[in-house]
Amino acid sequence: MPRGQKSKVRAREKRRQTRKEPEDLVSDQATIGEKDDYAYSSSAHFKGIPHGSLAETLGNPQDPGRTPSTTITTAAVSFTKSVESINNKVKEGARSTEGPMATENFPRGHLDEKVVMLVHYLLYKYQMKEPITKAEILKNVIQIHKNHFPEILKRVSEHLELVFGLDLKEVDPNRHIYVLINKLEPSSDARLSDDRNVPKTGLLMTILAVIFTKGNCASEQQVWEMLNMMGLYDGKEHFIFGDPKKLITKDLVKEKYLEYRQVANSDPPCYEFLWGPRAHAETSKMKVLEFLAKIHDSVPTAFPSCYEEALRDEEERAQAKAAAKFRISALANARSKATSGSFSHP
Repeated sequence: MPRGQKSKVRAREKRRQTRKEPEDLVSDQATIGEKDDYAYSSSAHFKGIPHGSLAETLGNPQDPGRTPSTTITTAAVSFTKSVESINNKVKEGARSTEGPMATENFPRGHLDEKVVMLVHYLLYKYQMKEPITKAEILKNVIQIHKNHFPEILKRVSEHLELVFGLDLKEVDPNRHIYVLINKLEPSSDARLSDDRNVPKTGLLMTILAVIFTKGNCASEQQVWEMLNMMGLYDGKEHFIFGDPKKLITKDLVKEKYLEYRQVANSDPPCYEFLWGPRAHAETSKMKVLEFLAKIHDSVPTAFPSCYEEALRDEEERAQAKAAAKFRISALANARSKATSGSFSHP
């Protein structure tokens, strides 16, 4: 090969290696493997924030007139396809661009990409128990597309609620400081999440919704049908939730969020799920129904039978709380009288 032609080939190879560097950097820094379902693009989008993956779970609402549990499954498929599409675009972007995006245009695909990135960024902040500010979000994630901040934040808030069971709240409107709050009572937060794992509240709320809509008792097969559509399979390790069978039949049962029992007189043995005592204590049928309605972009009254049952549950809870308050008050009065009586009779 002539010397000049060899020189051109070497130059092209050098340019190719240079273009590969951002992609190689992603491979080194991101926790992406065969078990991961979603990837993230160049580390330039996150300044020092570790990369990872998001869970496949609930998504766009369907027709509220349909059976709630069926719609949960359908919604999971819709969300899965949506995020897979985003992931493909992110991967293509990482291969074809050098450094962060600097285009003035903001196509829908880029908006989806920013939503996925911000969800991951906020989860990292949540795990590290670090404050979340609008200024940091704009600097580290949204960057030059700050005009789209309200729309991106709205969609991110919806995904955090439906997928992870976290509510995004602005606690300081003046300084624009946000916090993520677990949907269950505060006491459950330490049990369902820790500094190294994303919250499992969204998955639990989904299982509780299936149980509720199945007459407060769902067969193991019905629960697995829903979990399969969310990308969780018996015997297959999940990159977020680990061993799904262990999680739902042992971990959440041990924590008393679920009850897992054999169906009476079943041969071969069949099993079913019910709400555990901690689920009854830390959430309610109305809250779970509101979670379900959110998936449908609807309201709890769109599910008449479930809504009526949830109302009865709310009334029973209110009566039980009032009775407990009365007993505490009566006990306090009795102690007060006993104490005053002892002082009056030396």
